[in-house]
Amino acid sequence: MDRMSTQVVKEQGGMDRSEGSAFALGDGGDQLLAQSEVRLAIPEELFALRELDVFYEIEHQTLWSYMRPEGRPSFTPAMLADFEAWQRLIAEGFGPDRVPLRYLVLGSRSPGVFCFGGDLKLFKHLIETRDRDGLVHYGHRCCAILHRNIQTLDIPMLTIGLVEGAALGGGFEALLSFDYIVAERGATFGLPEIMFGLFPGMGAHALLSRKIGSAMADRLITSNQTYTAEEMYDLGLVHQLAEAGEGLEACRDFIRKAERRHAGLVNARRAMKISWHLELDELNRITELWADAALQLREQDLKVMSRLVSAQVRLADAA
Repeated sequence: MDRMSTQVVKEQGGMDRSEGSAFALGDGGDQLLAQSEVRLAIPEELFALRELDVFYEIEHQTLWSYMRPEGRPSFTPAMLADFEAWQRLIAEGFGPDRVPLRYLVLGSRSPGVFCFGGDLKLFKHLIETRDRDGLVHYGHRCCAILHRNIQTLDIPMLTIGLVEGAALGGGFEALLSFDYIVAERGATFGLPEIMFGLFPGMGAHALLSRKIGSAMADRLITSNQTYTAEEMYDLGLVHQLAEAGEGLEACRDFIRKAERRHAGLVNARRAMKISWHLELDELNRITELWADAALQLREQDLKVMSRLVSAQVRLADAA
């Protein structure tokens, strides 16, 4: 991969949107022609999403994606719409009979933050207006995105979450749907919903109980603690640790080492997911319980939620 394309992948900010479609350029007309053909086969819209930067690296057949939120780094309706389009376009453009895709990576361009999770400002509004349908609709959208990611969009690929900052609430839940998590030392993980009388409603119970057992899952969900990347590694939730500032290179190293074992790793993950028996209906029923619980919150709980939103805004602005 040449210097230009390496820079395209590694830069964390200040990137022109037109660069999103950049490919690794090699020597020789045949290779350039092959890359052009691949480029034309990928839906152009994939490189023009508002809040997701997407790059295809042809050498390792990897799709690198970075959240680039407008405002507080959380799963706003606009961000969810981008993720829905992202999944649809990947499913349309990639696969065994289309553009080859072996690895799908998701990171974040927000300094110090992977994602704060659900849109707490929206939740507060929906709770105050007693809009259960709005809460359920939001939750169902999240569950559908999560479930499609667990199924790797029916493409024989490995999905990797790259964490270089705080992954809280729904941000942590989203990571649990990835096959592997690479995290920098200094990254943090937590489920703060219990502090305002709620629980994580979009995947944490279903996935944590399957991955680490019900008792440990309950401890993480109800503790209101922030956990380090090292602690998550010891639990088996983080698969590879990296030094601060070296998360991207650690992810690339992980991909290089996985190359020879790719088919075995893909099918081992598929076998594990079969044993989970995790259907979308289960995720939806939990999120409906979450919506009902949200409508039971008291005014003092909503004030705590508001303070958390303000704290997240200050942290994002400072970064």
